[in-house]
Amino acid sequence: MESENWQESIADPAHFAKLRVQYDRDGYLIFPSVLDAEKVATLRAELAPYLDQNLAGRNDFEGLKTNRVYAMLAKSPLFADLAIHPLVLAFAEAELGRECLLSACLAINIHPGETVQPWHYDDSHFRLPRPRESLGLSAFWTIDETTEENGATEILPGSHLWPEQQIEGGNTFSTFKDRTEKSQDDDPGARPDAVKAVMPAGSLMIAKGTLWHRGGANRSNQPRLIITPQYCPGWTRTLENMSLAVPPEIAATLPARARELIGYSIHPPFMGYVDGMHPARRLPQ
Repeated sequence: MESENWQESIADPAHFAKLRVQYDRDGYLIFPSVLDAEKVATLRAELAPYLDQNLAGRNDFEGLKTNRVYAMLAKSPLFADLAIHPLVLAFAEAELGRECLLSACLAINIHPGETVQPWHYDDSHFRLPRPRESLGLSAFWTIDETTEENGATEILPGSHLWPEQQIEGGNTFSTFKDRTEKSQDDDPGARPDAVKAVMPAGSLMIAKGTLWHRGGANRSNQPRLIITPQYCPGWTRTLENMSLAVPPEIAATLPARARELIGYSIHPPFMGYVDGMHPARRLPQ
């Protein structure tokens, strides 16, 4: 699907239903070239001041040669536009409900020399037995082209249906303390069934929260940059504390749907109220 055709995916109910069957089967979908080059360049420019700080990850999961930029909606309304993109929201709302929330939103910039990330699935923090329904949807927007060499996200198709709570080379609690320098050839999680999500810049991949995946090793001589908004049902706790990450005075300037996604909304009948009232009433006027 090229950039001018992604609208058909959600405008035609029969087409959308067919895509959802594929999504339920494989656990992910790829939409090439959704954003045009101008939009991609603008997003890159907005990120530049934060990437220029070159803050490296703190452990093996974040990546010792990887930059991560958090609290994205507090940094530019352009990132809110990604979070509320109609193609992503169509799937997120169908999967998680209209009252879904933005659980996290971050940029991930993998530098040359970075090793593979441990295998993980994004809604593992709920610690519920598998197999089960997904409690999340992750979007991967490519700001750089992702290739075999530069660290394209690796996925295990169909793994959202697996019962395994852990796999070889998978994430553990110790991963978040591990600062050991590793060789790119040191890969205990190498698998023949892994697929690299190779995409042009401006593309979108969506993945179920139960899909096993990992960031790839960057064997190129250039960084690889993506932006990943992640969604959860409205009755769950978000990974990123959006009410602190996005100050009220900034939240008040965001599009209405973005405000709802970061918690200025009610999950029926009344989950999320503030002092007995709708939280949006607490925003600066």
